[in-house]
Amino acid sequence: MSVEKHDLVHELPEYREKIHDLKMNNAHFARLFEQYHEVDHAVHRIESGAEAAADDYLEGLKKERLALKDQLYALLNKA
Repeated sequence: MSVEKHDLVHELPEYREKIHDLKMNNAHFARLFEQYHEVDHAVHRIESGAEAAADDYLEGLKKERLALKDQLYALLNKA
């Protein structure tokens, strides 16, 4: 089973420079980015079979990842 990557730069490659700039200069963006990375890593571990989890838990993580991505995307568009 191939597990798709969802890191933010992979998801939004056109914002690569803005992502880097905001991580360095905006503490709120940096916190959200770190949360997104942690949640994405947890989802990846479960989907790759490295960790077991209930389906409801995985779905909750995916929803959290999407909400964080939406917040990050909004900040990127404002920058």
